Amino acid sequence: MIYIVLSVLVNALLFIIFKLFDKYKVDTFQAIVFNYLFAFLVAYSQSNVTYSLLEIPKQKWFFGAVILGFLFIIIFNVMAKTVQKMGISVVAVASKMSVVIPILFGILIYKEAIGLYKIIGIILALIAVYFSSVKKGEVFNIKLLYLPIVLFLGSGTLDTLLKYIEKNFVQANETAIYTGTIFLVAVLLGFIVMIYLVISKKLKLSFKNLIAGVILGIPNYFSIYFLLKALQTKGLDSSTIFTVNNVGIVLLSSIIGLLLFKEKLSKMNYFGIILSVIAILLITLFI
Repeated sequence: MIYIVLSVLVNALLFIIFKLFDKYKVDTFQAIVFNYLFAFLVAYSQSNVTYSLLEIPKQKWFFGAVILGFLFIIIFNVMAKTVQKMGISVVAVASKMSVVIPILFGILIYKEAIGLYKIIGIILALIAVYFSSVKKGEVFNIKLLYLPIVLFLGSGTLDTLLKYIEKNFVQANETAIYTGTIFLVAVLLGFIVMIYLVISKKLKLSFKNLIAGVILGIPNYFSIYFLLKALQTKGLDSSTIFTVNNVGIVLLSSIIGLLLFKEKLSKMNYFGIILSVIAILLITLFI
């Protein structure tokens, strides 16, 4: 369980960093691109594999890492557009409720155990994510329904592929380099877009955004690394891990928003937080 706890804590740190980006007027796109670069450097430095960068394309998991790198970029852009068009609560609900996809995949494909308490816990977790995330005053536009749908499917697919590739192709000592390769693909795609925007004079580079990327890159790498290590833990199936991880992130983020950033929580949000605690207890105590 320690890796799940660390994953939740690091993801909460990302929440704080993004909040500070808004405060200090950081260009999020530039910071995200630079973050991928430094996340890769951290991953490569943490790796204890003996082969070189040139040998990475020969690994069994390489093609899957390339697909995941593409998904990282695509989902980030869909997420950004959804925030701009539909509001933060829609993004939170769509991305976190996507946990149902890897959960069902684990149960149907890997025949993971599923008892009554766990079923109740998973259902409560999905309800909790909704109530914890929804905010007053944000209008839902039915014409833009495709955005949260794409985000829901994309986020769920990313988590599912992350688990599938890790389980079938990644050795325990390759977790760091596998994670780093995903970030390397993402940064290469990000730099292509950035170069185009700079040439077309739609973007101006700033040293501040580079520093912000460094700050973001380290916890971003460990958010994926700890999740992968949790998925390698014996005795815990992926449906349990993904549920506790996602609900834990929503729960801790809500608490941080309340205490650190003085965000206002509605009665629905508090209800969601209580359901989150109940869901985690049901899922973890009755494995």
